[in-house]
Amino acid sequence: MTETPKPEITTEKEVDQGSKARQLLGMKGAADGETSIWKIRLQLMKPITWIPLIWGVVCGAASSGGYVWGLEDFAMAMTCMLLSGPLLTGYTQTINDYYDRAIDAINEPYRPIPSGAISIPQVVTQIFVLLGSGIGLSYLLDVWAGHDFPIMLVLTLGGSFVAYIYSAPPLKLKQNGWLGNYALGASYIALPWWAGHALFGTLTPTVMVVTLIYSFAGLGIAVVNDFKSVEGDEQLGLKSLPVMFGVGTAAWICVIMIDLFQAGIAGYLISIDQKIYATILLLLVIPQITFQDMYFLRDPLKNDVKYQASAQPFLVLGMLVAGLAMGHAGI
Repeated sequence: MTETPKPEITTEKEVDQGSKARQLLGMKGAADGETSIWKIRLQLMKPITWIPLIWGVVCGAASSGGYVWGLEDFAMAMTCMLLSGPLLTGYTQTINDYYDRAIDAINEPYRPIPSGAISIPQVVTQIFVLLGSGIGLSYLLDVWAGHDFPIMLVLTLGGSFVAYIYSAPPLKLKQNGWLGNYALGASYIALPWWAGHALFGTLTPTVMVVTLIYSFAGLGIAVVNDFKSVEGDEQLGLKSLPVMFGVGTAAWICVIMIDLFQAGIAGYLISIDQKIYATILLLLVIPQITFQDMYFLRDPLKNDVKYQASAQPFLVLGMLVAGLAMGHAGI
């Protein structure tokens, strides 16, 4: 007699562990009740958001054509990743949570500030420590790389300023769905790319323009994050794209921006005679479109995280392909 397989049972402990892991990473669907101040500080920095910035440094190093596989260049790249990821992205996320504490009380009450897990003075201290550490490390990178002009320091100061005006009044760029999301997209794609490129090569206007164009794909990714906070945005009058255009239309805007500008970058690669890289980039768009249809366009409110996990790897791989092509072409 064939034994009937027993259904898998997810225990309450397993659910709680998964929820705590999401909390620590800064993801949606978190648990509350964390008491360790260091875990709370890490949660404020949202480690899950460091990944695109770290990857952007890799793409910039590739596009520079100057990265050499060796201990020193590897150590410099890792230091730049520390700068772009934990320090500056951690600063950006912490200051965003500080100024968003009212809206988080509606959308994500388990976040450290609205839940009362960390005090406002402790949050302010964390903001200044991360910012100061980032500025200091960027200057050390300039000295290490032998730059005549402190380009890493300038990029750090510029990026930190954009992060501030994105979250803080009176400008608070995130109140404007288009401008705020483009600022976020450029910060996730162009800025770390410039840092990686400048560290190992010369940052040219061409590289800056191409990556700023690529950042429109990042705008689409940034809009995906707005779907989790539609209710709070409506109550507080924030003009995110899902609020302005409705959930369905905003979802289409997301996928069109992502796919269109990736295809545009592929066209640019063809124009600089990098046809193989352009073909690979276009092939990476195909699974993106598939997952967009499977998950995001059908229910963006329910499937936003699932869509990001399935489709975004193809976007970031496409960025590296573009970086390698630019490095090969000597742009």
